Amino acid sequence: MTSTLLPIRRDEAGRESVVAGIGVRLRSPVAPYYLILVSTALLVTLGLVMVLSASSVTSYWEDGNSYKVFLTQLMYAGGGVVLAMLAARIPVGVWKKLAPWGLLLAVLLQLAVFSPIGTDFQGNRNWISVAGFSVQPSEFGKVALVVFGAAVLARKRKVLGHISHVLIPFVLPGAALLIGLVLAGHDLGTVLILVAITGGVMFAAGVQARWFVGVAALAAGGAAYMAVGSANRMERIQAWVGGICVNPDVKGCFQKVHAEYALADGGWWGLGLGGSKEKWGQLPEPHNDFIMAIIGEELGLPGTFTVLALFFLIAYACYRIVVTSTDFFVRVAAAGIMVWFLSQAMINIGSVIGMFPIIGVPLPLVSSGGSALVAALIGVGILLALARSLPGCRESLSGRPSMLRRTLAVVPTPRLRRR
Repeated sequence: MTSTLLPIRRDEAGRESVVAGIGVRLRSPVAPYYLILVSTALLVTLGLVMVLSASSVTSYWEDGNSYKVFLTQLMYAGGGVVLAMLAARIPVGVWKKLAPWGLLLAVLLQLAVFSPIGTDFQGNRNWISVAGFSVQPSEFGKVALVVFGAAVLARKRKVLGHISHVLIPFVLPGAALLIGLVLAGHDLGTVLILVAITGGVMFAAGVQARWFVGVAALAAGGAAYMAVGSANRMERIQAWVGGICVNPDVKGCFQKVHAEYALADGGWWGLGLGGSKEKWGQLPEPHNDFIMAIIGEELGLPGTFTVLALFFLIAYACYRIVVTSTDFFVRVAAAGIMVWFLSQAMINIGSVIGMFPIIGVPLPLVSSGGSALVAALIGVGILLALARSLPGCRESLSGRPSMLRRTLAVVPTPRLRRR
């Protein structure tokens, strides 16, 4: 009797030790750093693979080269990784000093949208074109708004009970000016993300809840104004709330229905990588706003759950930074980036599955789009810098050998012959 129970006890003890070991690792001061690093690397890698799969057909049809969109995305990913590495090495104190200059640069770039170098895309004037390269300044405005908001609110930490200190200069003229310029370019999706970032950093800073009612009312009013002023947006809203999308031929339902077709075709396990049917001219923007539909079609539930799990890990790492750091700026900035990534991912995925009307924002770190990818990677670099500032993290990282040293340590070296 005793001998039969011993293996079970050892098994239970083993499971308990494994769970305890995972808990210890997650509580480690370097856990947020590595969670952000690994999750981002996996999301970007998956994004590159899916951009290649989703864009190959339309890229060949338009340019005669199935790899054009993928190679462009790969180039931006390489540049974004370099910028992320640089951002991760910039001390937190330097980010505080760069905050006002970053917002000023973001506003100037957004003003350039309305100059002769500004261009229109799908009814939105939110791009500038220089030397053959197109840049979306509002994507980098998200980075600037997070850092500026965290720096200002951290400096005014002791007087945030007075709403005037919250409004000036963060909300007025800072956030309001940037959001107003993007609003003038009719980019509703980006406006929603910027409003979410503004509310997120204010909430993390401890601004009293009653003031959020006014912010929410202004945001709702602006969204309603832009929706009513656009026939395309009204069609999407009617398709979302009216229940009229029984087939793709109904006006305003084409993207919604074909996204649902893609997810339905994928089923539990997907059609296999490269096996999408909807990317053959059926689903618009398969490699951009609707890449999640292609992931669901080709990789099934395991692929979609993997994407959700990786965003959850990034959110958990941000939460650990918020509750662990003793620096007010670090806590507010980490919360702002977390709200940026999660709100944008929720809007994108919600649009694909029909939870929200189709708004048109990319899936962070995954969708095709150079400006969005580079800006998101800079945000990740800032998160890594914030994680490095946690108590004990920098010391733990400096005490560990680099990957190159670990690799060279196992490489055999020729021994010198004795004479």
